[in-house]
Amino acid sequence: MGSVFIQVRLILLTLVLICAVAACEKDGERTLGQASTTKLSQSQKSSSKEALPEKKIKIGFSMDTLLEERWLKDRDLFKEAVEAVGAEVEIMAANGDDALQISQAETMISQGVDLLVVVPHNAEATATIVNKAHLACIKVLAYDRLIKNANIDLYVSFDNEQVGELQAKAITKLVPKGKYVYIGGAVTDNNAHLFKKGVFNVLQPLIDKGDIKVVFDQWTKDWTPANALVNMKAALKANDNRIDAVIAANDATAGGVIQALEEQGLAGKIPVAGQDAELAAAQRIVEGTQTMTVYKPISTLTKKAAELAVKLAKGENLDADRKVNNGKIEVPSVLLSPIAVDKFNIDETIIADGFHSRQDVYKTH
Repeated sequence: MGSVFIQVRLILLTLVLICAVAACEKDGERTLGQASTTKLSQSQKSSSKEALPEKKIKIGFSMDTLLEERWLKDRDLFKEAVEAVGAEVEIMAANGDDALQISQAETMISQGVDLLVVVPHNAEATATIVNKAHLACIKVLAYDRLIKNANIDLYVSFDNEQVGELQAKAITKLVPKGKYVYIGGAVTDNNAHLFKKGVFNVLQPLIDKGDIKVVFDQWTKDWTPANALVNMKAALKANDNRIDAVIAANDATAGGVIQALEEQGLAGKIPVAGQDAELAAAQRIVEGTQTMTVYKPISTLTKKAAELAVKLAKGENLDADRKVNNGKIEVPSVLLSPIAVDKFNIDETIIADGFHSRQDVYKTH
């Protein structure tokens, strides 16, 4: 009698475990119901679909920051793109606070979002978000920045190594020999490492030849112009102002660089590269204090990310044509192409696309 009772308990336990697994996956796809929901028969599902409108997919968008112009555009365009494909989005921004970003993600998970899209502040710390989401049967798309050492489901960004290569190619064309300064981004941001790798893909052969010498190379905490200003002041002081070119990891840091150059009467005399195509950078290009930027069409990125996010939430096939290693897995990835912008093509790129208006870009002229 005792052995029969034990067998019954084992059978029941097995059924519970099967139900729990089925709540997260069916042939690798997340179901829309909760683990405790009774599984409907196929005929019941069909009749339910006829009787009730299809449930709207809800996307959670966890953002690092909204303190830079670039990310305000991402927020607005992503919301617009998600709604255009019939879904809805909840947006939260942590403004550089790792603990807050994790807490905000937990809130969206508890609210029952169907998928999380994450712009990580810290590529390592946000692995926690992925783990928590997966425990709740929610897939995660890393947006623009890779999340390291986590089983993320998809990565959508630009080819960030190519961004750095475009910067370095533009500056070395103008300054094939001389003393270079590299002002990097935040060391916690995986993209900052990719930008730098791209830059040095181009610089290293010239360094090896002895044509270029990198006399200052420093990360910029939290990507802030104020920290970039401090770095650039240190670079100028260490080299008695004898600098021939500067590559900055984005337009915000380029702004800090140019402020330091202005204080020494060198703005416009030393080529400076940035990236992100921020309005201030476009204006500096027109004025002649910044040499170039790299335009990453955010409307293209947001539309692609929104489309793929909804497909991922529904368990549909994705057209992810690349793989990127994040230290743990080969992540299915979609990488878009960036565009180098200078004074010669600014009208045909960021202005023609409506990214910035001609009036705003040329307002000081």
